[in-house]
Amino acid sequence: MASDYLTNIVAELESASQLRAAGFFITRRPWLDLYGVNVRPVAPFGSTYGKPVVDSSLIHRSLPDELLFEIFARMTPYNLGKAACVCRKWRNTVRNPVFWRNACLKAWQISGVVENYKLMQSHYDSSWRKMWLLRPRVRMDGIYVSRNTYIRAGVAEWKVTNPVHVVCYFRYLRFYPSGKFLYKNSSEKLKDVMKFMNFRSTKAEICHSGRFTMSEDKVEGALLYPGMRPTIWRIRLRLRGTTAGANNRMDLLSIVTSGVQESEVPGPDGDILGVVEGWQDDETHNPEVPAISHTRGLTPFVFVPFEEAETSVLNLPVERMDYYVPG
Repeated sequence: MASDYLTNIVAELESASQLRAAGFFITRRPWLDLYGVNVRPVAPFGSTYGKPVVDSSLIHRSLPDELLFEIFARMTPYNLGKAACVCRKWRNTVRNPVFWRNACLKAWQISGVVENYKLMQSHYDSSWRKMWLLRPRVRMDGIYVSRNTYIRAGVAEWKVTNPVHVVCYFRYLRFYPSGKFLYKNSSEKLKDVMKFMNFRSTKAEICHSGRFTMSEDKVEGALLYPGMRPTIWRIRLRLRGTTAGANNRMDLLSIVTSGVQESEVPGPDGDILGVVEGWQDDETHNPEVPAISHTRGLTPFVFVPFEEAETSVLNLPVERMDYYVPG
């Protein structure tokens, strides 16, 4: 009798534990019930069409126009392009000039609102979307990366062998709407550098800040290397894209380092571009620091969005990718 009682208690405890486990692991997700459900479309806001709609459609086609507008207004321009491929209704909503006006004014905020309006009307047929696609611009939703490799001779252990090593290093550029940029030259992979490529980085992470300017598709930047003998680093780039509006490539035209006098060094927030304005490539203002035009490591820059930094092929080691063609 006692054994039967104990058996019943054990069985009840097991069933209770299973119920608790089921309640813990099985979480209610009401939104899953909406997948694949056909609902009656909602008439557009302000529509005078009085006939009741009987055709059913998927829920992503039945969202009101004002709700779609609020959702799209919080998306990046490149995600808007992806959303336009979903259906005809979304494509028509995405073509609203308000989205592209905001994107253009944010991308070229240095030029000013009035100048952007004039340029849009005179060069791009009064279309903000056309201006976004055709006007060159520096992308700021990621980092431009230049992957460079060279061969270094190793230590010969035998006379019949001559070992060599493939050395890989990167140049990183990140641009900001304020006209500032960050530069880093390192052998660290992209997924590691992305974490501290910002103005909050410490001195140990060695991210140099400078200023840049843009004229049509040409980008020119300059920064100051601090030290006993101040050195100015100048870079010239040409912006291009693999498709219209991509702006995902930068051809490296030149890199020049030259000396500068202590009296010419601006403050932390000074305009370093104003100091080097009009300088020639072979010009230096400090005889102890000659002007050097660098001819190595001029591989074009490739743009990598923030969300693709972890999975980019640029993180592959030299053993798996000895050379990378930017395209």
